[in-house]
This record gives sequence, structure tokens and C-alpha cells, in this order.
Amino acid sequence: QEQLVESGGGSVQAGGSLRLSCVASGSTASSACMSWFRQALGQEREGVARIRSDGTTTYADSVKGRFTISKDNARNILYLQMDSLKPEDTAMYYCAAGPLFPCGLRRQTYNYWGQGTQVTVSS
Repeated sequence: QEQLVESGGGSVQAGGSLRLSCVASGSTASSACMSWFRQALGQEREGVARIRSDGTTTYADSVKGRFTISKDNARNILYLQMDSLKPEDTAMYYCAAGPLFPCGLRRQTYNYWGQGTQVTVSS
């Protein structure tokens, strides 16, 4: 059964850090492209970071230098290390899996989604 399960969200003060995890099972575990998206209240879901099976990464401009995406292929876990958090990072964060191409930050290209984990950053 294809499944993505996120964890690690919570409430932190501005400047703090969180690490999100996403456990992939079934066919999602071998996905060539995995990403993190986020959706703030009343906003569209936006791509945050993605990683290809070859290890290459892409980040949204808003998180460059603060967030790091990585994957433990042996354990099929996707991570998002979030440092220097800002109140505007507050959102529900989702893990997504998709094919090798295009593997961008557009939500339409992803086949599987997790249920999300909430991140709240207070000022």
C-alpha cells in the first residue's frame, strides 16, 4: 500500500528549528522524486524543496539557506531540516512523491501525498 506519513511538526519561536520526517512505504518508497510542500491557511499549496533519486535538490527562494531536504534511502525516510524559522513559515507541511520527470515544485506533478504535519512559528 502506497503511503506517506509525516511527523515532526510543532510550535516553535522565531529563530528556532524543527526537523520533519516522512516515512514512505509501498511503491512510494522507490519514488524517483520526493518533495515537501506547505499550505498556509487560506493560501495555495506551494513547493518548498525537492530531491531527486540522484540526490540533486531544489529549493523555493523563500527557504534557501534555511531549509535542507535529505533522504535516507536505506530507511525510506525523507527529511526537512528547518532552521532560522520565521512566522511566515507557519503552515501545514506535506510530503509528496512522484516520477523522475519533471520533479519540480509544482503540485500537479506528484502522484502521492501524505496527510500533513502542522508547523507553527510564533514571533
